[in-house]
Amino acid sequence: MEMNIRPRRLRGNEIVRKMVRETRIDKSSLIYPVFVKEGSNIKEEIPTMPGQFRYGTDTLLKALEELLQAGVNKVMFFGIPDYKDEMGSQAYAEDGIVQRALEKARAEFGNEMYLITDVCMCEYTSHGHCGVLLGQEVENDGTLELLAKTALSHVQAGADMVAPSDMMDGRVRAIRQMLDAKGYKETPIMSYAVKYASGFYGPFRDAAGSAPSFGDRKSYQMDFHNRREGIKEALLDVEEGADIIMVKPAMSYLDMVREVKDRIKLPVAAYSVSGEYAMVKAGAKLGYVEEDRIICEMAASAYRAGCDIYLTYFAKEIAGFIEEGRIG
Repeated sequence: MEMNIRPRRLRGNEIVRKMVRETRIDKSSLIYPVFVKEGSNIKEEIPTMPGQFRYGTDTLLKALEELLQAGVNKVMFFGIPDYKDEMGSQAYAEDGIVQRALEKARAEFGNEMYLITDVCMCEYTSHGHCGVLLGQEVENDGTLELLAKTALSHVQAGADMVAPSDMMDGRVRAIRQMLDAKGYKETPIMSYAVKYASGFYGPFRDAAGSAPSFGDRKSYQMDFHNRREGIKEALLDVEEGADIIMVKPAMSYLDMVREVKDRIKLPVAAYSVSGEYAMVKAGAKLGYVEEDRIICEMAASAYRAGCDIYLTYFAKEIAGFIEEGRIG
């Protein structure tokens, strides 16, 4: 008698299910974004991002120690200067806020902590745009030299990696050429290559004080309707010398993570941005969602889509869930 064999789900207990799990998450792939501002003895909670803080260069060290204890050893610094001007000069100043944070972190932790910096102008310009202006428009080519100077100053201060987020055309090539010329040929570049003009950035702009004073950033960030444009941007940055390609935001753009992963041979990062964090926190506070479960599902979905690196404000929590066996 012929048996009718039907496909079925894998039998077994939790141990078996974890053993054959398709998507794996490791603490070593997590990056935690950190806001650093001028002053000492500062730890300011960000109103739109409960549980996240702006740190002074001294209180920063305790925050980094807590991250290390949780098993997270990679951070990305965002600077908040006291002084801003039209050229964003504090972005590349030798004594800028990020440069001093890097020096302190390196002196305290040596190579225990892997230090990455966001390279952009928006936190440093008086107008809040990601480059220098020509009238009411951002001047792409005029911005490239300043971005390259900023990246170089970060590496000279102790950065292990730089991550340009400005979305100017040609900035990866400009940074790569500057770093190579100064002897930093081995310093990797993680490019915000597929960065959409998104409503998910609102809490970050509150945290960093980087909202544009006029207009918007749609002339240099991408239209969220566009798929092919994102692939094109990723491929261009690979050609210019990027070592890692980032997709930003994460949650609503996981199709682009998959598209990019399928087309390039470099590691792919996904940035779970401030708006994603804020929505989870707000929903959990109202009792509408289970925060821990949502955090785990969001992370797993990013890795399932193809990301190798995950930037998230929930890095410490995810590291704890991995340790507990709830995710990973």
